[in-house]
Amino acid sequence: MAATPTQGTIRLPVKDEHGCFNIRLESIGGYGANIAGKMLAEAGVLYQGLNGSNFSSYGSEKKGSPVKSFIRFAEPDTPIRVSSPIEEPHIVCIFHEALIRTQPVVDGLRPGGVVIVNTRKRPEEIRQMLGVDDVTIGTFDATTIAVETGSRVNMAVLGAIARAAEFLDPEAIKALITDTFSKKYPHTVPGNLRCFDRGYAEIQFQSFGPSAEAGSVRTRRSPAAYGYLNMPIGGVIPNPGNMALKDLSASRQGFLPEFDREKCIDCAQCDLVCPDYCFVWEQGVD
Repeated sequence: MAATPTQGTIRLPVKDEHGCFNIRLESIGGYGANIAGKMLAEAGVLYQGLNGSNFSSYGSEKKGSPVKSFIRFAEPDTPIRVSSPIEEPHIVCIFHEALIRTQPVVDGLRPGGVVIVNTRKRPEEIRQMLGVDDVTIGTFDATTIAVETGSRVNMAVLGAIARAAEFLDPEAIKALITDTFSKKYPHTVPGNLRCFDRGYAEIQFQSFGPSAEAGSVRTRRSPAAYGYLNMPIGGVIPNPGNMALKDLSASRQGFLPEFDREKCIDCAQCDLVCPDYCFVWEQGVD
């Protein structure tokens, strides 16, 4: 292990009623939010001596499905006795701005909290999209950083979180990245560290005070579309639909496919996995 915990020396800047600092990651399958949450908690517990916990909430393990990862930290002398999903986070990290349109990503965000967004937009634009005030918003282009460093979005996000949560030691997280990936994938360590450093350096924060008006109402948890009072008989949802109606823009990871006819082997796999009408076939001579 590259770092030694420093027991009893770290104090959290703010705490909830349970004595915890709460971080919630909002993502989709394929961006690495689950492993990012695990690594963040491990860095705080094993490398800095904090008490911490982490778990994720997701559906089927496939790319494109919504994912939430929850991380709690407490001071070394404060045990963590709660294991429920985080409904009132101090920091929310959104792995793709498209999630703002489809998911209640800032539900329960505490006044004065921090929102980190992977986007090319400015913090003011994101604040208008979210419709919140009394918040600090940080924006950075994690997708481009990941592509240019040969890493993944989650490494850039870890750097941004280390910048926002000042009690987390960036060197401890970098030591964990080195220890974790050097065992099985040592060739990925330099790129992951560069991605972390750029995420830490390139995120831009802007703070917005409380609104002079009544202020926005923050919902602790959005109600489910269906429950025991309004579920159709038999539990069957009869609404028609198909994938063409789904907003899958958040699943894009910065790469545009290119069709090269000279390398094509006519397997037709591209027609199966790409959206409808990406390929249009015409009658011709074989």
